[in-house]
Amino acid sequence: MPAKSKAQQKAAGAALAAKRGDIKKSELKGASKDMEKSMSEGELKEMASTKRKGKPEHVSKSD
Repeated sequence: MPAKSKAQQKAAGAALAAKRGDIKKSELKGASKDMEKSMSEGELKEMASTKRKGKPEHVSKSD
């Protein structure tokens, strides 16, 4: 599933880095912490690699 916003893409990238051991899991906050726990490495990789051009910075929760 591709990221819907730049913020979601950044959070997925941080979660992926923690899952791979590049950063400590304790450094994660908010959405990235939840993503790391609930998504597989493949799902995170797909979301983190989404093209950012044309994406809004944030998407409302109702979307």
